[in-house]
Amino acid sequence: MAIKKIAFVVDKLPYKGESSRLALTHCIASQTVEIHLEEDENVEPVLAFVGNGVLNCLRNQNAEAYGVSTMESHIKNALLTDIKVLICEEDVKRLGIAEADLIMDAEDFGADMMSQIVPFSEIMAEIESSVHLMYF
Repeated sequence: MAIKKIAFVVDKLPYKGESSRLALTHCIASQTVEIHLEEDENVEPVLAFVGNGVLNCLRNQNAEAYGVSTMESHIKNALLTDIKVLICEEDVKRLGIAEADLIMDAEDFGADMMSQIVPFSEIMAEIESSVHLMYF
């Protein structure tokens, strides 16, 4: 079976813009393109948060002031659909974020998949092994 890996990289802040939300929407929707692929092909999306984009992964977000749903629920939906979610370790440390403050699972959504805090070099390896790169 041929796998077409697509990397979705987010480096923008979670609110006051649509970039993060579009990244999550396209990443989750990428799994539905299978109907347009050949019989032996499959899509494997990878979602990576780098730079200020790691702030999308904070727990207990409150987006009421912006009148939108939180990025927290979108990330949990990604985990529910078995998408690999990577969070840049160096940026987590640079911003002083504790692992306990990040969305690492979506058990409340019934997901088995977990987010992973990984070095930037591992994110680069995922990007380099991807057929397509979507940068948000």
